[in-house]
Amino acid sequence: MTTTGIVTLRGEAELVRRAGALFDGVRREFLCVAGDLDTWSAAAASGVRRSPAPGLVVRKLYGPGVFLAPGGPELLDRLAAAGAEVRISPAPPTHEAIVVDRRLAVLAAPRSTAGGVRTYSVIQGPDVVAGVRALFDAAWETSTGLAAYRRAPFPLLGEDERAVLRSLAAGHTDATASRLLGVSLRTYRRRVASLMTALDARSRFQAGLRAREILGDGSTETACT
Repeated sequence: MTTTGIVTLRGEAELVRRAGALFDGVRREFLCVAGDLDTWSAAAASGVRRSPAPGLVVRKLYGPGVFLAPGGPELLDRLAAAGAEVRISPAPPTHEAIVVDRRLAVLAAPRSTAGGVRTYSVIQGPDVVAGVRALFDAAWETSTGLAAYRRAPFPLLGEDERAVLRSLAAGHTDATASRLLGVSLRTYRRRVASLMTALDARSRFQAGLRAREILGDGSTETACT
């Protein structure tokens, strides 16, 4: 791996195997931006866990979809409790990246729609790394801290999530809602569970009321009981 070039690695396993030592050496700053919890499932925190240097700055920026992922809100709370600064971007990030100590950047290629192996570009050229870090800083400044984000109205939702919210607001049974949405009962219940966690709702009734508040679309459905 040269000090000026860009090396492309196939799959996160190869990324960890060939660039893991670079992550392990983090001392001052570890920046990470991800659209979901899977992008850096092995690599993103490896260096931080094994190199808890005093004064290390850890900043993690996620897209809003992380709140809908199973275990997502809990993971964010654990990161914050461990000392990481966590922010949520107003929309899914267009690029996913890691920047280490202003000396190394890793860019994740877009996911392959054909199910192919995802590639990662490891960059050590100072000018390019500085550019990636500048983009991170710009995205960071326009994002919302975790605590403030939780107090704000629920952010941008995909159509799948909005459809589940409409079903909750209408009070449909799980069987009826899954049939109307064209998904399996198991899938529907999984989506409801994720939304309830994200909405901090302890019951379907609470979720239904929160759904009507979030949708704000003037719908006439009644809240679930």
